[in-house]
Amino acid sequence: MAEYVAALDQGTTSTRCMVFDHGGNVVAVEQLEHEQIYPQPGHVEHNPHEIWERSQQVIDKAAKDAGGDIKAVGVTNQRETTVVWDRNSGAPVYNAIVWQDTRTDKLCDELMKDGGQDRFRPKNGLPIATYFSGPKVRWILDNVDGAQAKADAGDLCFGNIDTWCIWNLTGGTNGGLHITDVSNASRTMLMNLDTLDWDDELLGAIGVPRSMLPEIRSSSSVYGEVKGGAFAGVPVAGDLGDQQAATFGQACYAPGEAKNTYGTGNFLLLNTGHEAVQSKNGLITTVGYKIGDQKAVYCLEGSIAITGALVQWLRDNLKMIKSAPEVEDLAKTVEDNGGCYIVPAFSGLFAPYWKSSARGVFAGLTRYVNAGHIARAALEATAFQSREVSDAMNADSGVTLESLKVDGGMVANDTLMQFQADILGVPVIRPKVAETTALGAAYAAGLATGYWTSEEDLRNNWAEDKRWEPKMDASARDTAYHYWKKAVQRTFDWAE
Repeated sequence: MAEYVAALDQGTTSTRCMVFDHGGNVVAVEQLEHEQIYPQPGHVEHNPHEIWERSQQVIDKAAKDAGGDIKAVGVTNQRETTVVWDRNSGAPVYNAIVWQDTRTDKLCDELMKDGGQDRFRPKNGLPIATYFSGPKVRWILDNVDGAQAKADAGDLCFGNIDTWCIWNLTGGTNGGLHITDVSNASRTMLMNLDTLDWDDELLGAIGVPRSMLPEIRSSSSVYGEVKGGAFAGVPVAGDLGDQQAATFGQACYAPGEAKNTYGTGNFLLLNTGHEAVQSKNGLITTVGYKIGDQKAVYCLEGSIAITGALVQWLRDNLKMIKSAPEVEDLAKTVEDNGGCYIVPAFSGLFAPYWKSSARGVFAGLTRYVNAGHIARAALEATAFQSREVSDAMNADSGVTLESLKVDGGMVANDTLMQFQADILGVPVIRPKVAETTALGAAYAAGLATGYWTSEEDLRNNWAEDKRWEPKMDASARDTAYHYWKKAVQRTFDWAE
């Protein structure tokens, strides 16, 4: 019987299960969307029960379609999204608060009063921002009836979505493992980058009891077994936050190697080796991965909140298109953006600005602008934001980007990829397996169980699918970027 490795990829808008063979080829895939809950402006939630239900459904279907023997499963997840549940009943005390949610802005302002936005950065590599999990946990303890008392009694568990899925996969209330990995723990504001453990000073300042926290493990290790469903008895052996998983799946194993993932948001990660490099240009320092007992590998990251989500907004809120891929056809009805720029600061601005009070703008509108221009401006916003974090990364690392490896759903969009090459001025390269997030989680699980023997095996699986060379002249590039920067400034300090 054929042997495979699987990944459960729990993302912001959907959950998928993918099954891979030894060459890193996709054998089976099943994907289901889940509800995006917007109780009020700035609030974004998911139903943890629905996420676990979707997870079970995609696992069962992918396992059936793949046939064969599943040797291990890895988990990868939307990072920072926060679940708090009762360890006795297994019931969440509140909906999952999503990484895009900005309700903790006042809490973050309070934390900044003593030491500024970078108060904790020397320890955790992060600015104080609504993006990260710690303040979201604090909000739940402050605002859900009885939550603080339950936490004090040791009855509550906190986890990002990886922790929630692994706890349920391995038995839930019947002995489920309450664990996370170093990559996810580094997104909470609560972990010390040097010790790779929860930090008492950070816990005290933000107000999160240690009893709620999962055990921090390596990203590639046999944690336990799946207790039910189609994967019953399969080792759970990998855990990586989605962007770190994509970095691993793109075979960025050497310092200086980088990738950019195009999903709900965009995330540019640069491997900095065993050194946690502190950013001076608005990036964050994060753990990339830790394989077994080896030293942790760190990354610089440029996190962009809204890219693919802007296309979904055109589809769902403005009804301009019926499906996300249609945005490219609409954009191709015009030659340029018609002077229109969209800065999608729906959740404030992340890297390199970290302004939670920013809000989205359309700039440069005239009667000339039509739906095609708006579609093109939406795609261009993704490329411009990626240029901003690329410039910051060049400044931080002292290494000039020579080419960019890309992955994620939006890399199927040729118009966007060509504009990305144009606005960066370097080639953009798409691999044969564009869904590298799931692949990275599968690789981590496969390494832990001996399905793959080394990172060199994984590097040999990587293959180029398509390359876009820059075609725009430098003056046109500079002019377009100048107007983008002007539009960004119009978003600042809108929310009061």
